Amino acid sequence: MEFMLRGWRLSVLLVLALGAPLADANSKGKNAAADTILVYGDSVSAAYGLGPREGWPTLLEERLRARKLNYIVANASISGETSAGGAARIDAALARTKPSIVIVALGANDGLRGLPVAQMKTNLARIVGAAQARGAKVLIVGMRVPPNYGREYSQEFFTAFSELAHVRHTGYVPFLFEGFAERRDYYQDDNMHPNARAQPIMLDNVWRGLEPLLRRN
Repeated sequence: MEFMLRGWRLSVLLVLALGAPLADANSKGKNAAADTILVYGDSVSAAYGLGPREGWPTLLEERLRARKLNYIVANASISGETSAGGAARIDAALARTKPSIVIVALGANDGLRGLPVAQMKTNLARIVGAAQARGAKVLIVGMRVPPNYGREYSQEFFTAFSELAHVRHTGYVPFLFEGFAERRDYYQDDNMHPNARAQPIMLDNVWRGLEPLLRRN
C-alpha cells in the first residue's frame, strides 16, 4: 500500500510486498484455557521487513502476557492480501484458530488498486459476518489512501471502515498509522512499511479499540 508522507510527497503504505511468511496460527504452544485473538491483515500486520519478535502482533501478545490476560495471538496476516483474498480464506482461518476476537486489518491493497469501495465493504462484511457467526467479537482497523487517488475516492475509502463497524456493531480503530503517518523516520528504507520504531505506536492504536472487547469478553 502507498501512503504519502509530509505534504503527501513520499509514498509509504499502500505497496504491500509479496512473500512475507504467513505466521502459523498453531505454531505457538496453546494454553487450553486461553482464548485466541486472530490478527487478520496484510504485510503491515505480517511484520514485513522486521525481525520475528518486532511486529505489533507479537508486541500485543507480550502486552497481554505482561498484564496477565489469558489470550494468545494467532497472526494469519499475508503480504499482498486484499479484502477479496481475506474473504476467500476466512472460514478456514476461523476453523483453524477458533478465535474469541478477530482483528480485521485489510483493505489497503484494495485502495492501492483503486478497486470499488463497495466491493471492499462487501468483502470485509463477509469476513466480519463469518467471525460473528462463530461467536467472535470483531475489531475493524481502518486505513487511508492519499489525496492523489481523488478526494471523493479517498473520503469514501476512509469512511467505509467506520460505516461497516457501525452497521455490524464491531470495535473500530480509525487509522492504524495514527501518530506517525507523516514521519519519515518511522518507515523502513523502502519508504513504505513501518519500521520497528513504529510498531509500539500501532499497538497502542489497536489497543484502544481492543481493550473494551477484552473487558467484555
